[in-house]
Amino acid sequence: MGALIGLFFGWGLLLVAWAWTSPPPRRRATRPTGGRLAALLTRAGATGVPPRAVVGLCVALGSVVFVAVTAATGVPVIGLVFASMAAAAPVAVLRGRAARRLRDHAASWPDAVDNLASAVRAGMSLPEAVMQVGERGPEVLRADFVAFGRDYRATGRFEEALDLLKIRLADPVGDRVVESLRLARDVGGGDLGRMLRALSAYLRDDLRTRGELESRQSWTVNGARLAVAAPWLVLASMSLQPDVIARFGSPTGTLILVVGAATCLGAYRAMTWIGRLPTERRVLA
Repeated sequence: MGALIGLFFGWGLLLVAWAWTSPPPRRRATRPTGGRLAALLTRAGATGVPPRAVVGLCVALGSVVFVAVTAATGVPVIGLVFASMAAAAPVAVLRGRAARRLRDHAASWPDAVDNLASAVRAGMSLPEAVMQVGERGPEVLRADFVAFGRDYRATGRFEEALDLLKIRLADPVGDRVVESLRLARDVGGGDLGRMLRALSAYLRDDLRTRGELESRQSWTVNGARLAVAAPWLVLASMSLQPDVIARFGSPTGTLILVVGAATCLGAYRAMTWIGRLPTERRVLA
């Protein structure tokens, strides 16, 4: 019995010594949960909006439009078509905002990386170099880096503040910059300034090439969007003529509307897939 007590006592002393001598575990911020809609909100910079609020807005818009159009035309299938468009509008707005935010970030990252490289070359510590981007960096990125400064001053944990910065940015380039800073902090990096300058030059070349491609592509994409929207604009104008719109209440008219909606949706998806430009994936998220 005494040997057993001595064994447990010795094991307890070993655990206490291990707890005092081991480094604290690194706490890594996790990516926001909630599926694709939560990821879309993050990319759009609307992290304070819960996904269920967007779902509720979609349902409310669809319901209001369905009731209004059905009451005006007397044909439920027309109300259903326009209600589907209205319900998809908030998601479309978020996608447009996310794409616009990504373009703004892409245009700002070369200057931000140059700012970081200059700060590192001037002898600033890594936390100071990152925080000064919130004061002197590009306007589009300042808010995220100011939030990094608040996180770092509140906790004193550089790693955790970097993780939160990466979540807020939701950007492939931001992932690379953050991981480069993390690596330089962990193992040291005398070549960090040179790497940042090389990254800045690469980003400028990529931005110039992508801008030329998007300028050539934009007129084709806008023409395709107008072609998809034109039939439904005509249908909306025909809704003012009860004798004409009543024909869509028949089985044949309903079939025409369903097939037309499916064709427009399929053509638009095919157009966006064929005309898409390659985008860098977040492999370090």
